Amino acid sequence: MLLQEGLRPFTALQGLVSEEGARRVRVEALQEELDSLSAMMSTHRAVTDENRTLRKLLDLREALGYDYRPATISRPGTPGSESTFLVNVGTEDGVRASAPVLAPAGLVGVIRESRSSNAVGIDWTHPDFRSSAMLADGSVYGMVESRRGDFREDDRLILNGIPYHQEVALGQVVLTSGLGGVFPRGIAIGTVLRIEEEEGAWRKAYVLDPAVAPGSATHVLVLVGESADSLNLSDSEREYR
Repeated sequence: MLLQEGLRPFTALQGLVSEEGARRVRVEALQEELDSLSAMMSTHRAVTDENRTLRKLLDLREALGYDYRPATISRPGTPGSESTFLVNVGTEDGVRASAPVLAPAGLVGVIRESRSSNAVGIDWTHPDFRSSAMLADGSVYGMVESRRGDFREDDRLILNGIPYHQEVALGQVVLTSGLGGVFPRGIAIGTVLRIEEEEGAWRKAYVLDPAVAPGSATHVLVLVGESADSLNLSDSEREYR
C-alpha cells in the first residue's frame, strides 16, 4: 500500500508525459494537414490564375482575327538582360523577327531573333523599343518609345511626336496604329498619365501607364505572318515608322 502511494506521483507524471506526447503527435498531424491544405490551395490558386489568363488569351486571339501562336515567357535573369525574354516558339512554329508579343491586357514587346524552337524578344522597357501609336479614337498619332530612369522601376513609356496644337487628355487609351507594318492596328499600349515635356511651340510628349507590366507576363501570344493591316498599308504609311 505504501509502495503504491509512493509510486503514485511517478505514475501520474508518466501519464502526463504520455498525454503530452500524444497531444504533440496530434498537433504535428494537424500541422501536416494544414501545410498540405495550404500547398493545395496555393496550387489551386496558381492553376486558376493560369487558366484565367489562358482563357483571356483565347478571347484575344479570336478578337484580333490574326494567326498567333500561344507561348510561355521566361527571363534570362542575368545582369543587363532585364529587358529581354525568351519564348518557347520559333521558326518551326512560323515565328519571325519583328513579331508582336501580346498578353491579355495588351502589348508586351517584339521578337528580335527567331530560332528553330525558341525566340528572343524585347519588352517595352528596352531602349530600342518603338511603336507607332494613336489615341483610341484615332484623333492623334505619334510614336511610343521607352526612356530609362535612374532605376529600373523609373523606366517610362513615352508617347512622343505629338503636334503642340493637338490636345491629349489624361486617361485616354493609346493603341498601336498599324503604321509601319510591324504591329497590327488596335493593340493596347497604355493610358495617358501626364505630360512629360513640351518642345517650344512645336510638339509635346506624354508619359503612359503601360497596359502590361513586363515582369507579370508569363503566357503570351506571338503573331505569325503579316497582319491584314500591314499588307494594306501604302508605301508612305510604311515609311512613317
